[in-house]
Amino acid sequence: MILLVLAAFGLIAGVTILQYREEVAAYHRDRLERKEDAIREHINYVLRTTTFDVVPKNIPYIFRDKIYEIANIHNLQINLYDLNGNLLKTSKESFATDTLVTKVKDSILMRVKNAADKRYVVQKVENNQIFQSSYSYLTDAKFKPLLILNIPYLQEEDFIQREHYEFLKRLGQVYLFMLIIAVALSYFISSYITKSLKSVSDKMYKIRLGGRDQKITVKQAGVEIYNLVTAYNSMVDKLEESAAKLAVGERENAWREMAKQVAHEIKNPLTPMRLSVQSLEHRFDPSDPEAKRKISDFCKSMIQQIDTMSSIASAFSNFSDMPAQKNETINVVKVVKLALEIFDEQYILFKPSTDKITAKFDRTQLIRIVTNLVKNGIQAVSEGTTPKILVQLDQNANEVILTVSDNGVGITEDNKNKVFEPQFTTKSSGMGLGLAMVKNIVESKKGKISFVSKPGKGTVFTVVIPKD
Repeated sequence: MILLVLAAFGLIAGVTILQYREEVAAYHRDRLERKEDAIREHINYVLRTTTFDVVPKNIPYIFRDKIYEIANIHNLQINLYDLNGNLLKTSKESFATDTLVTKVKDSILMRVKNAADKRYVVQKVENNQIFQSSYSYLTDAKFKPLLILNIPYLQEEDFIQREHYEFLKRLGQVYLFMLIIAVALSYFISSYITKSLKSVSDKMYKIRLGGRDQKITVKQAGVEIYNLVTAYNSMVDKLEESAAKLAVGERENAWREMAKQVAHEIKNPLTPMRLSVQSLEHRFDPSDPEAKRKISDFCKSMIQQIDTMSSIASAFSNFSDMPAQKNETINVVKVVKLALEIFDEQYILFKPSTDKITAKFDRTQLIRIVTNLVKNGIQAVSEGTTPKILVQLDQNANEVILTVSDNGVGITEDNKNKVFEPQFTTKSSGMGLGLAMVKNIVESKKGKISFVSKPGKGTVFTVVIPKD
């Protein structure tokens, strides 16, 4: 629409300029002809009323004063030549030879002679001004050629150019107004047309597997848009079905693998327990003086195995049972310090950047994050190394930053992608649920957890949690 308005303006402006040039040329051509006819009539009148013989040699005497009168009346210069092109009389009172033609060119004489109306006009452009010079025959009473009348004519276009400029100015103002209206209409029409497409594109941009994808409702739309919206809504339905099936399958596989792992971990202590019971049953002798001691050793072994199974059950319970967050405004520094009090290790250092960092968070879950990361650091320290665990706490405008670093064995490149996976562990005991649980808590709060590790030098875990 905008291009059509601009094209129309350009076309009309071009036609207007062309028409203006043609009209100007026609105006000056007609004006010169009218002036020439009037001067011719005036000269013929003088020739009819003179007392001199009307011959070329008497022309300077006949028009000695009259030529100036005629030139003043018509406001044009008049030159009279004989039939051979020699200047006889001019209305120019004083002239230089370089500014006035005293001898007409032969080519011009031939053109005047051969013209049907015995008239020829020469046109030239100098200093951006157009000059015309008309040559025509004057006849005597018997209609025989007597003289050649020359009228120099300057096309004065100041007034016409002003009129043309004013017209183009008004035309430009009108089209500027039309252009503004066209831009506004184009905006609203295109917005109306593309509203449905934009809605589809926005929804497609936000579509996520397993997310809450919304359908599109279009009240007024063309057949193509309606078909596109219908296809999108159908895709959303299928995507939700696929996501539900995938989620169910993933949960089933996860719990199936978890059940296998739990069963495996429980079988580990059950086997020695069974062997111990069988050995006691076959070898126990009440009369043996060591019977009491053996019973005591047996009981200690059983209690140890039972504690192992209990810890396995507790770890599994903590991972599967994630209570809803109870956000409250807490002093993070105070809660982290409270979480570290359960550890007796003297090499655990706590360095907060300030005494008070306020945030909205679940106190219990924050304690879980700290204790699991510190436990992971303690267990990562190898024997023969002076252990060092550093817990740091910092903040920025919108986030709390918790850092736990150790000087343990580090994490190999092969294991870095498995650190936060449930069941993964490099230790001889435990189920590998601690870091998976921490990641679950942090991401539920829309936070981030990451780590940097160098084998043989240690690992640094960084937790970033929003304050709100």
